[in-house]
Formats: sequence, structure tokens, C-alpha cells
Amino acid sequence: MLDTRPNGWRGPVAVLALGAFALGTDGFVIAGVLPDIAVSLHIGLGAAGQLVTVFAISYALLAPVLATLTAGWTRRAALVAGLLAVAVGNAITALAPSYGPVLAGRVVAAAGASLYAASASATAASLAGDKYRGRAIASVVLGTTTALALGAPLGTAVASALGWRATLWAVAVLALVVIPALMVWVPDVQAGTVAGLRARLELLRDRRVFALLAATVLAFTGIYVPYTYISAVYGEEGNRLAVLLLVFGVGGTAGNLLAGHLADRYGPRRVLLAVTLTLAVVFCVLPAFRGSLGLAVLAVAISSPLSFMVTTPQQHQLLAFAPPGGQSVVTALYQSSAYLAVSLSGAVGGLGLAWFGAGWLPPVAAMFVLAAAVLIWRGVRR
Repeated sequence: MLDTRPNGWRGPVAVLALGAFALGTDGFVIAGVLPDIAVSLHIGLGAAGQLVTVFAISYALLAPVLATLTAGWTRRAALVAGLLAVAVGNAITALAPSYGPVLAGRVVAAAGASLYAASASATAASLAGDKYRGRAIASVVLGTTTALALGAPLGTAVASALGWRATLWAVAVLALVVIPALMVWVPDVQAGTVAGLRARLELLRDRRVFALLAATVLAFTGIYVPYTYISAVYGEEGNRLAVLLLVFGVGGTAGNLLAGHLADRYGPRRVLLAVTLTLAVVFCVLPAFRGSLGLAVLAVAISSPLSFMVTTPQQHQLLAFAPPGGQSVVTALYQSSAYLAVSLSGAVGGLGLAWFGAGWLPPVAAMFVLAAAVLIWRGVRR
């Protein structure tokens, strides 16, 4: 039975965040074990890198489809199914003797991650109500940012000691461990009745929804270009690069939590406009911070909180536009847009690197973030 006390949502949302931590660790740790996978499977590093691309594209394509197919399920059923698929996908990858099955395992894991993430955000928002919606979503996203700061480094350390397959087994076990907690703590809430292609198209016909999804693609493409090529942007490698990644994870966690409070207090649209405009300015001046580790740490400490202050207000605003019963579908469309941006950022950053050089990647990213701000200002009205 749903707990209607003012803070009754915090326990279930903490469990949802633990599931997001498992998903985030799965997504981020792959980058740290790619060299080991390449050596083990006798493939090039570029081919191993396609595991990240396949995961992102599969996530983007499957998120709205799975949300639609499971729209009649209870949220808890969708969450459990998502975690099971993540566990199975990682097990397939860990057992795979060759490149093909490894790719297949990443597709299965992406399907589970997309189903869980959309259901988790919608569930958190429903449990917290309008007043605490931003903080509830931020709490779920906290699981992802914690995975960036903690889960990915730990998974990489496990891979160094026991091999990359052990890391994937650990992620699979972590996903399975969350399931009993979900069964006990998360209410068995009905997801809604929105289903079918017509319903998805109706949501996209809403000018505000379409504008916000387009802004999501633009904003995250800009945000992930400097992150994907962070070693080239700041000219750091090895342990010095690890320091930057740690600062990025810690800063992102702080920014995400702050964004949840600001979205509840001032409204998500105001927060989005302020953050995207500020981030565009920050990206334009980032080239001046190259040349020393101290300057690079300062730059990442400024840019990382802003980068993670976009996610929660975007979902907050989308959920406000969702029709009755359409929360899971609209959050799935958001997840799809975000992972499409992850895929695009690699290509955009690669072209920028070839055409302009590493020093110009942040200003290129600034143009995408600024375009997102314009879309939010023009297209996302109250």
C-alpha cells in the first residue's frame, strides 16, 4: 500500500537509486575494461569500443518500444524485468567466447537498462508527488552519478585483479541483489494505460514535449563531447586523468542533488535555461584551462556540476507534460533521446578533433548546449 506520509517516498526511492547504481556501473565500467576485452577476444581497440556504441544505440531504440509494450504492467514488474535483463545481458557477455555474443549481451543489457531507467524515474515521481518530484528524480539519478564516481573505478579495479569477465559477473550479481529489495519496498503501482504507436505519436505531437526531447539531444551531445574526449581536451593521461574523472563524478553528484532542489523551488524550465546558458559560457572558456593539472581540476570542478544539473529538470518538466498514464512512455522517450546524444557525441567529437583540434572541442560543445537553451526558451512554455 502506498505510503502517503510526506517523507514516505524516500525509502522506495533509495531502492530505485540502488538499481540505478547497478545500471550506471554497467554503462560506465565498460570503458575501463575495453583494452582487456580487446586483448582477450583478439580484436582491435576500435572494435571493442563499438560495445559502447551498440549499447547506446540499442538503448535509444528500445527505450520507447519497451515502455510501450510494458505500459499495462505494474511499475514493479517492469523494474524487476529490467534488472533481470541487465543481469542476463552481463552474464551472456561474461560467458561469451567471441565478439558476436559479446555484442549480443550488450544489446540485452541495454534493453534491461532502458526499461528500468524509464520505470524508475516515473515511479519515483509518482511516489513523491508534485511537491517533491524534482528531489525524487534527483535521488534516482544519484545512483547513476555515484556509479560514475565509485562503481566504475571499483569495477575497473576488479578487472585488473580478476579479469574483465569477473567485473561483468559482479554487475550481474549487483542487479540481482536489488530485486528482493524492490519486491519488499517499492509499491506495486499500476503504470498506466498509454500504449501503442498512436499513443507515442500523440506525445510527440505535443510541441513542448518534442522541443524538450530535441533539446535533450542537443544538450547531452554538447555535454558528452568534452567528457568522451576528456584526455585530449586537457592533455592528461594515467593517474592524472583518473583524478579528473573522480572530480567529474563527485561534482556531477553534487550538481544533480542541487538541481533537484532548485527544480522543486523555482521550476524546471528556469533551472534548465540558467544551467544551459551558464554551461555554454563555461565551455567557451575551457581551452584557457589547459596546460596544468591544477587548472584542469578547476575546470572539471566547475563544469561537472553544471553538466549533471540538466538531467533532473528535463525529466521533471517532461513528466509535467505527460498525459494521464503516460509517465513511463514519456520518460522512455527522454532516455532514448539522451542515449542518442551519447552516440552522436562520439562522432561529433571525432570530427571536431580532426577538423579543429582538441582545444576547440569545448567551444564546439558550447554551440550544441546554446542551441538547447534556445529550444527550451522558445518551445517549452508553461
